[in-house]
Amino acid sequence: MLSSALKSLFPHNLRFYPVPSFRTIATATKMSFPAKIQAIGINKTGDFDVVEKLEIPFPKHVPGNVLVKIQYGGVNFIDTYYRKGLYPIASFPQPLGTEGAGTIVGIPSDEAVLNNDEFKKRGYAIGGKAAVYGLGAFAEYVSVPWSRVFTFPEDVSDHHVANPITTAGLTSLTFVTEAYNVQKGDIVLIHTVAGGLGLLFTQLAKSRGATVIGTTSTKEKAELAKANGADHVILYRDEDTVQRVLEITNGEGVHAVFDGVGKDTFDNNFKLIRRKGTIVSVGNASGAVPPFPPLKLVEKNVRLLRPTVGNYIYTPEEGRRYSTELFSLISKGTLKILIHKEYPFTAEGVQQAQKDLTGGKTTGKLLIKISDE
Repeated sequence: MLSSALKSLFPHNLRFYPVPSFRTIATATKMSFPAKIQAIGINKTGDFDVVEKLEIPFPKHVPGNVLVKIQYGGVNFIDTYYRKGLYPIASFPQPLGTEGAGTIVGIPSDEAVLNNDEFKKRGYAIGGKAAVYGLGAFAEYVSVPWSRVFTFPEDVSDHHVANPITTAGLTSLTFVTEAYNVQKGDIVLIHTVAGGLGLLFTQLAKSRGATVIGTTSTKEKAELAKANGADHVILYRDEDTVQRVLEITNGEGVHAVFDGVGKDTFDNNFKLIRRKGTIVSVGNASGAVPPFPPLKLVEKNVRLLRPTVGNYIYTPEEGRRYSTELFSLISKGTLKILIHKEYPFTAEGVQQAQKDLTGGKTTGKLLIKISDE
């Protein structure tokens, strides 16, 4: 049984079972499936070296699930949280990865699902392209509840959608809509602005007419952030972030902070937020935020949120609505996806991707190439 904390992060995680009969799928698609598949994951929590190549049973295509052959997986900080044990894992072995994209090779057989109006609107079809959301995506095949599988237009390739559609893209879109609804004239601060998630936050906020202030570590990253719409970029290693934000905002502070850093930036957020402002704790790149007294919110009537995208796309309708909007933004060019690098589908490849991500060496998104098609 999954813990309540894990269910909150991924209400519908990916599933792996002993090999079943795939009579319905095999007949429809003339496919044959292996008894075992390869995955990258962990048998215990720990440092980078616990990441290993796994051989696991082919995933069971349960009646309400969509079966997807994965082509690309997206790398995110949340992968490192699971690897280190910051977020709970139900059982081992556990494939890593929370997002991927590939080809649909099996669709639900449950009549109740097939007759569901929301299901019909998704347009699932054998051979169609789709993105998946849920823990366990770094595997050759995954079986996913249909509400966590998102079909996408032909003009949006797997390469672009392998990462942003699920964890990163839907996180940024739902957070700027529901955690704090960014509006024209707002001033927002993004920690840090040049990473994959930061660049998406920046583009979304700018598209809504906000002024974006970002923090980053180098001049090169600052230029990248500005090229993606950031109005002001603070080099946090060389400048006093609080002082610069107050200078830019004439002492008033920002309307909202989207903070993916966590422990190292949390306290200063209260010094640079304005009265009735909103702090959105997005991630824990520097470590988890320690406990603090609620009275800390009183001085400026600050709102503080620590949301998860899983609870913003909890219902099938929410998932379809937000994924449709996200694909539209990508197709129109409002959101441009920068791919930092592709890594091989090996233990060493995933380890290096996590090292690069946590070491501040990357800009944009990181991909694991799992298969050619």
